[in-house]
Amino acid sequence: MSQTLLITGGAGFIGSHTCLVLLEAGYRLVVLDNFANSSVEALRRVAELAGLGPDDPRLQVVAGDVRSAEDLDRAFRQAPTPIEAVVHFAGLKAVGESVAEPLIYWDVNVVGSQRLLAAMRAHGCRTVVFSSSATLYGLPEQVPIPETAPVQPINPYGHTKAAVEQLLRDVATSEPGWRVACLRYFNPVGAHPSGRIGEDPNGIPNNLFPFLTQVAVGRRNQLQVFGDDWPTPDGTGVRDYIHVMDLAEGHQAALETLLGAEPQQLTLNLGSGTGHSVLDVIEAFAQACGRPIPYSVVARRPGDAARTVADPSLATTRLGWRTRRSLTEICRDGWAWQSANPSGYTR
Repeated sequence: MSQTLLITGGAGFIGSHTCLVLLEAGYRLVVLDNFANSSVEALRRVAELAGLGPDDPRLQVVAGDVRSAEDLDRAFRQAPTPIEAVVHFAGLKAVGESVAEPLIYWDVNVVGSQRLLAAMRAHGCRTVVFSSSATLYGLPEQVPIPETAPVQPINPYGHTKAAVEQLLRDVATSEPGWRVACLRYFNPVGAHPSGRIGEDPNGIPNNLFPFLTQVAVGRRNQLQVFGDDWPTPDGTGVRDYIHVMDLAEGHQAALETLLGAEPQQLTLNLGSGTGHSVLDVIEAFAQACGRPIPYSVVARRPGDAARTVADPSLATTRLGWRTRRSLTEICRDGWAWQSANPSGYTR
């Protein structure tokens, strides 16, 4: 029988795409999500794309909160076979909101992770893949950024990710048998090529790509470009954009590396190793959707860096993984999702 996994936050953007990749690889999934910033519809479409019927036991959904010991216990007990590993996506991720509401971010991201690890230990599960972030590098001192770069977050969101990484290291050191992977994402973008699942943020998007797609589909008037006087080739910020399907495959590779080896702790960047400027992305998306993207240049945002690009070589060495999809494919798939779902999952 195939292995059963617990996916926290599995209805979110990255979680839903990873659920699809894992279902297609033959895993059974229990998804725990409180749907605070996600949709049950995303998981219904994941099941449809994976060829599962409406009550297929290979995908079970538990509506619950990662901070609730009772909800976590229910998720572990509902599994058709003992849960072999956890992929932990559940958390809040908006930098600006974290500055305004640090108590909520520490509660959900850090307390939630502590409760999850306690539940894992109680149920004899010692394998976890954690959704971390390149945000914890702060303003990088060298680019491309290796995993050995200083951890120096500059906002509460980054602080919570760094705290959970430390908690995982402490737990793994405290008793034998733990298999831990902390995956530091760079800029996840794009969508499944079917256009059936994609990114659907609540309210005004915080990141370039979803804002850009909403301008292209007519939900917003224009894009703001934060500064055109950065020390980059065209003056706009350069970032490492990674297709969400490449990222989902990175989770599968990390999971299988952990499950197939002796207990270990991995900390890996997941990025392409290639930087694209804001203007590069605007131009590529205009090509994908066949229309110009209106934008205006405004002042720089405090805390932004000129260039943030991954050194992903360690992930290639340890996982045999690298990105396979281009900026053109990112924009094509992002447009397929947004054009088919102009209002997201609530059309």
